[in-house]
Amino acid sequence: MDKVGIGIIGCGNISGAYLKAMASFPILEIRGVADLNRELAEAKAAEFNVPARSIEELFADPKVEIIVNLTIPKAHVAVAMQALEAGKHTYSEKPLGINFAEGKKLAEAARARNLRIGAAPDTFLGGGHQTARALIDQGVIGQPVGGSASFMCPGHERWHPNPAFYYEVGGGPMLDMGPYYITDLVNLLGPVSQVAGFATTPRTERLVTSEPRNGERIPVHVPTHVAGMMAFANGAVVQIAMSFDVAGHKHVPLEVYGTEGTLIVPDPNKFAGPVEYLKKGGAFEDQPVTAPYAEGNFRSLGVADMAHAIRSNRPHRANGDLALHVLEVMEAFQTASETGRTVTITTTVERPAPLSESIIDGRLAK
Repeated sequence: MDKVGIGIIGCGNISGAYLKAMASFPILEIRGVADLNRELAEAKAAEFNVPARSIEELFADPKVEIIVNLTIPKAHVAVAMQALEAGKHTYSEKPLGINFAEGKKLAEAARARNLRIGAAPDTFLGGGHQTARALIDQGVIGQPVGGSASFMCPGHERWHPNPAFYYEVGGGPMLDMGPYYITDLVNLLGPVSQVAGFATTPRTERLVTSEPRNGERIPVHVPTHVAGMMAFANGAVVQIAMSFDVAGHKHVPLEVYGTEGTLIVPDPNKFAGPVEYLKKGGAFEDQPVTAPYAEGNFRSLGVADMAHAIRSNRPHRANGDLALHVLEVMEAFQTASETGRTVTITTTVERPAPLSESIIDGRLAK
């Protein structure tokens, strides 16, 4: 199968994980990395032995088929639009956009040009999550009735070298971490139909304790504690809490409840992790994880699946419809909080096909 040329725009903190993982996928040919900060691009290029190029050069390169957009959230749609205008497919780091309206415009632009868009997260394709999906599809938990999704921490200013964007428009725990949890839940249960919730901002500024900005105070422009409920089209109701204001807790990241059993699903921010199943009347037991991509950090698996999909003329899994649906759901928590009403979700999406139905670089065959 012919390789698919990749151009990476954005050489910040997450780019190293992508570049490292891309070496695992022979179908991907990295044609270059670019950043508004040329020195940053050159450093990342030297570290991973790939070319450093300008953004314009990547857009103009006829061998670049997918632009992987690793810029900050508020630049995701602008860069993706440029990629579409250059005739490229585009795959963005999460979220797809900072609001539903701009995400919808991006989706419409891609459709008009007959080009693909995709977005992180792709962790739902990891072995642990695909195992949980298979168990639900096999009916082991009976009829899904609910679940719980929790990401709560004291804030990213403890560790990130440049954390200010987490507290600007486009940041906050829901848009930052919500994509992992909600995308995985859509993978497991299907689309969301309604949202109710509250979004609060307990503090107006944050003290940075990471280097090199230790001691700086940064303003907060977004809610940093969001809690609510999601009603799924299949009838399940899932509670969710995303927070940068919690000192500690004992919740597991993700649970799914059914009439006949309960699943504990791995951390949606990771590809790997144990899957536990409790049969009604029994106790939790570890389940064998036999699906691939369960033993490392494969950020760019979604890009590789997209590349194979282009060559095979099939849908890719971390696709624009999925990312747009998740973006609308995340924004609905803010709307629900401001209006005091339940929000009906206008988009819907099919669950991505199980990874067992494809071969990704020889690692998986049905």
